[in-house]
Amino acid sequence: MLQPKYPNQFARIGVTGREALERVEACFQTIFFDPDEKFFHEVDSDSACMVDTGNIDARTEGMSYGMMMCVQMDRQDLFNRLWQFSKRYMYHESGIYAGYFAWSVDLEGKHNAEGPAPDGEEYFAMALLLAAARWGSGEGIFDYEAQARDILRHCVRQPELVSGGRAMWDEENHLIRFVPEADYSDPSYHLPHFYEVFAQRADPRDRPFWKRAAEASRAYLALSADPVTGMSPEYAEYDGKPRLMFRKPFAYYSDAYRVAMNIALDTLWFGPNPELSGIVTRLQNFFHGIPELEYMAYQLDGTPAAEPAMHPVAITAVLGAASIASESPFAEEYLRNFWNTPLRKGKRRYYDNCLYFFSLMMLAGVYQIY
Repeated sequence: MLQPKYPNQFARIGVTGREALERVEACFQTIFFDPDEKFFHEVDSDSACMVDTGNIDARTEGMSYGMMMCVQMDRQDLFNRLWQFSKRYMYHESGIYAGYFAWSVDLEGKHNAEGPAPDGEEYFAMALLLAAARWGSGEGIFDYEAQARDILRHCVRQPELVSGGRAMWDEENHLIRFVPEADYSDPSYHLPHFYEVFAQRADPRDRPFWKRAAEASRAYLALSADPVTGMSPEYAEYDGKPRLMFRKPFAYYSDAYRVAMNIALDTLWFGPNPELSGIVTRLQNFFHGIPELEYMAYQLDGTPAAEPAMHPVAITAVLGAASIASESPFAEEYLRNFWNTPLRKGKRRYYDNCLYFFSLMMLAGVYQIY
């Protein structure tokens, strides 16, 4: 049975702790086992992947998300199957990406791309560290702590370890890169609450780096968010200015939704930060009164683009999670909206339901550090 560590935020709208935990359990069952709606996919007798149902591939984002779900839900069996797939089919043993993971593979493990995406690496490392603390480390690839430390070592010391390699974090400003080759970032990649844990459990010589990375990321989130709407760009320069990419003429879109969720978890684990609280307060104030069916892509100033939001349930979920940190007078409305919203069904359910489940665990008080 799940054991909450933090307050049940849904109590603010009359939902009991038991009801919240039952919702968490039911959603986990849907994501991993429902024959029609799951996106956990068995591959080999000892491996499985999380399917991006919109693109029919497995991504380090989803694989590491699935592992985080499993360690939080105490399912070591499923965790190990996801990690086995990741190491068997995605991990680079050689070349300039040695020690990193190919960010996308097909459902049989063939690489769709060779390069890594740093948000996958940071979630892999965090899930492995929590697994080591919760279950203890085993041998080989199941020596969770050693595997996590190796990932983090490559993330910040790749040029020392691999000829021609590039680190995933900028060595001078301590900001995470969008990809190792990029000198710009993605605000939704910034997880200062993870870096605080890395500063305690990574290789001792790298712990000061991770502590500075946590501080730098909090400052960057405040720098890159719009001062009126609270919206964060999908991609941004190191000075916080939006960087429009992939032929998208708008800045607030899919990746960016995660910023509110990340601020919520940072607040839950390490306490409130006035600047970050201000971001989600403004975000909730902006979206107040806009129905989910009318969510759009936006410029940071709130100007809607002629493009519906691809992941409206994800927006509803993160706005609910934001109530952990928000001082908006509408915070309880967002909790209620989220509670009354079911998991998404159909082709695009993967991304929405990942953010839904993480937000649900936070609000139920069970998303914790082990």
